Amino acid sequence: MAILSKDEAQALLKKVLSYSTADECAVSLNGRTTGNIRYARNSVSTAGAQNSISLVVESRFGKRSGIATCNEFDDATLKRCVQRAEEIAKLAPESPEYVPLLGPQTYVSPPSTATTLLTAATRAQAAADSMALCAAKNLTAAGFLDGGTRFQAIRNSKGLEAYQQSTNTDFSVTVRTADGRGSGYAIADVTDPAKLNAKALTQRAADKALGSVNAKAIEPGKYTVILEPAALMDGGDLSLLGGLMYGLDARSADEGRSFMTKKGGGNRKGEKLFDERINIYSDPMNAEVPGSAFDGDGLPTKRLSWIEKGVVKQLYYSRFWAEKNKVAATAFPSGFIMAGGTQSTAELIKSTAKGILVTRLWYIREVDPQTLLYTGLTRDGTFYIENGAIKFPIKNLRFNESPIIMLNNIEAIGRPQRLAGCLIPPLKIRDFTFTSLSDAI
Repeated sequence: MAILSKDEAQALLKKVLSYSTADECAVSLNGRTTGNIRYARNSVSTAGAQNSISLVVESRFGKRSGIATCNEFDDATLKRCVQRAEEIAKLAPESPEYVPLLGPQTYVSPPSTATTLLTAATRAQAAADSMALCAAKNLTAAGFLDGGTRFQAIRNSKGLEAYQQSTNTDFSVTVRTADGRGSGYAIADVTDPAKLNAKALTQRAADKALGSVNAKAIEPGKYTVILEPAALMDGGDLSLLGGLMYGLDARSADEGRSFMTKKGGGNRKGEKLFDERINIYSDPMNAEVPGSAFDGDGLPTKRLSWIEKGVVKQLYYSRFWAEKNKVAATAFPSGFIMAGGTQSTAELIKSTAKGILVTRLWYIREVDPQTLLYTGLTRDGTFYIENGAIKFPIKNLRFNESPIIMLNNIEAIGRPQRLAGCLIPPLKIRDFTFTSLSDAI
């Protein structure tokens, strides 16, 4: 029962709404059928599958609201779930940020590109290929593969109804040398698992592991760096680009809490804050990274230009903050697309006289929200570049850098790659700040 069709889901939600006595009622269904396999030290540690579905009911009396959930769908349970939400609502205080439920909306239909789904056999084969490749090179692999189908359906008493089904597969692998002195990493996600090549990704991580043995220490300072996509977006909002994009929030800017706050009040929407080559947008209809058609409130998503030629064109407005400021609300997208060029990472390296190649960053923490200053460490393959070639591996470094400064120090933008539901290019950046060495591998 985990994946319901549009008709099945809406029939169930319609039934739930028929039990409501509240002024307003919104119901949603979320279901998934997924499978995963995890391995470490060249041996499978866990594997499993999950079929789950849950219902959420929000009942409102005036500006009071209550929420209840259930995962059984007989009539008695559904009625009790609605009753419980109404009981909670009657006890709740009034919300000072109340906005009425949305009425009927029009949604786009993001493309579905999956031609097949992962099975237990295909998951096992991918893990076996990864582990065998590493075992043959006296390396150890630790990886995780997860994928499946999900759906979301919503309906409310104002006539809104929405439904979307999607597929996704995620894979990551860390490869270490037997002596633990070398480490490499690779990550990918796809809508269609037929496009995932776990063996090729493992080979990439293995090459970095072997190449990072006997790392040398270099002096901290400002360096030209090539940041691979994983160094920019792996980690969601705790990543350099993720922190920037999630920080484009109008309310935090207007209230003086972010880098988008304008001196003297208001926000910096419309200002040129980045290099003119920086263009970032969201598009739920993109074939390579199809996104959600609606957000949790049922607000439709659409193509939006967030940063255009270095100018901030769009901020996120919640429905409450939009109403307060008399502007249109913004449905926050499920992913972003950063426009890039045609150069591969290898070609960016070839054009670099002196610099550092960074595979990924981790342990990223925000230091100052007003300047969006972050700190963190390199990991799983950091290399010194000289005269267009990788010369030797280097010990990991701690960085202190702001994406705002970083995106003003662009030297080159590579070809975008899919990562974390986004399209992110590798970036070549000058004067990236490293503050200290790390002995971690």
